[in-house]
Amino acid sequence: MARLRLGPLLRYVDGSTATVWVETDRPCAAEVRCADGARGSARTFRIAGHHYALIPVTGLTPGTETAYEVRLDATGDVDGAGDAGGTGDADGTRTVWPLPGSRFPASTIRTPAEDGADALRVTFGSCRWAAPPSGEHDPVGPDALDTLAARIAADPDGERPDVLLLLGDQVYADETSKATRRWLAARRDLAEPPGAQVADYEEYTHLYDESWLDPEVRWLLSTVPSCMVFDDHDLIDDWNTSAAWLAEMRATPWWRERILSGLMSYWVYQHLGNLRPDELATDRVHTAVHATPDGTEALRAFAAAADADPTSARWSYRRDFGRVRLLMVDTRAARVLAEDRRAMLDPGEARWLRDQVLDGAGGVDHLLIGTSLPWLLPHLIHDAEGWNAALCRGERGARWARFGEKLRRGSDLEHWSAFPSSFEALTSLIAEVGSGDDAPATICVLSGDVHHAYVAEPSWPTGSGPEAHVLQLTCSPVHNSIPKSIRLGFRFGWSRVGRALGRRFARHAGVTHAGMDWHRTGGPWFGNQLMTLTLRGRSSHLRLEQARATPGGGARLETAEERRLA
Repeated sequence: MARLRLGPLLRYVDGSTATVWVETDRPCAAEVRCADGARGSARTFRIAGHHYALIPVTGLTPGTETAYEVRLDATGDVDGAGDAGGTGDADGTRTVWPLPGSRFPASTIRTPAEDGADALRVTFGSCRWAAPPSGEHDPVGPDALDTLAARIAADPDGERPDVLLLLGDQVYADETSKATRRWLAARRDLAEPPGAQVADYEEYTHLYDESWLDPEVRWLLSTVPSCMVFDDHDLIDDWNTSAAWLAEMRATPWWRERILSGLMSYWVYQHLGNLRPDELATDRVHTAVHATPDGTEALRAFAAAADADPTSARWSYRRDFGRVRLLMVDTRAARVLAEDRRAMLDPGEARWLRDQVLDGAGGVDHLLIGTSLPWLLPHLIHDAEGWNAALCRGERGARWARFGEKLRRGSDLEHWSAFPSSFEALTSLIAEVGSGDDAPATICVLSGDVHHAYVAEPSWPTGSGPEAHVLQLTCSPVHNSIPKSIRLGFRFGWSRVGRALGRRFARHAGVTHAGMDWHRTGGPWFGNQLMTLTLRGRSSHLRLEQARATPGGGARLETAEERRLA
């Protein structure tokens, strides 16, 4: 009989519907049954020998919470006998979730109230190395997601996020654990490129197993809805940093399989669950993989087209939570890399973002822009990235351009400020939507990537700025580390001396400053951490929590910052 390999992950939830993602060990029908009678089912689709389903659940009641279980049908037993696990029923289905003897509370689906009166809690972070097995020493400290899961499990009726935003580097394809390196070495010769990095789809599935089979994280993702977007380490460090970088990668014998496998696995494990049920019904890739007994070639063709022509795929998406709008923006695959037209977003993607930001003006109390890479950085880093971009496009000659390219890769100079026209366009768009009587109360750019947390706020010349309270909220890592030297560098980047040095970089390349300034109002904070926004009406509250080890080997989340935003 069919068994549950991975999941369930609760992905989309609104007042009456939800989606639940699962991976099984063979073809079957997967079903979700809720205690209140809501239910849904879907047949699995096959990719590279693995079987998946995204199950739409309908009939939920707004403003309620219901426990659910996952069942797989016995008719899926087409590949031979196996230990199915779970408990069988007279209708031929077998309950595979919750796991037998689970120490966690029941997984539940909480739906928002129709009137939108309830507060919305949005928890976000990025950059998570998989936690080591229980009992092993964790060199980077407690995992913030594990710690959050433990707190919710201890008080299942208490406060918990309504949605979890994972802002990139959910897996590290280029920085594998010791256990994964041993697994890879048993599979192939690590002396051959790409060495101890993942090489193909099967190896990507191992990364997701390692990360999402963590018992605490597995339960957390089964009971808290999640939205995800990739960053570079989901594929490789410096992914799409420049046209020269991309040309070099495409010349290697292993890159094509890596990029196709990375995009395929991202679509299956992360992107598919980002879609609303109505989007699934019209999504051409979702339709294609279900239209054949084996969807591998259909998905591979999609990934190949997306790699060859980034405009053929859209990874960005929109989610509305009542009067709160979330726009998750792809800042990796949608780039224009030609130095004379360099942009974070290609023209089609930029139009999409503008359309979504301005759609239904006046109907949004809070606008959240999720982008893995921060918009506002320490001033020294911002100016250094603008200076570097000018050098790379030849403003100071060919010799400086070669130096600039080397520096760009070595120092990861690839944030919004490294794409000056895109930085200015985003700044202008935020000012536009934030102005007028019907502006949102807050506009928050949510980011990760930089392995620390901070709050930055822009300011415009008197009389020219938006009415909305605009903030850059950066939170990273969930479970990773940062060298002491880089910590000092980030602190220096915000200092007066760092700012003055940045201006000298800008003058060297003839870079002009934006029409607004910004200042840090919180942080930097270092450690494994999560930020939570609590939004009710036009009010907004921010809390930053850090995972701290406790005597006896446990961990807890401690509040490092708390403030009212609006």
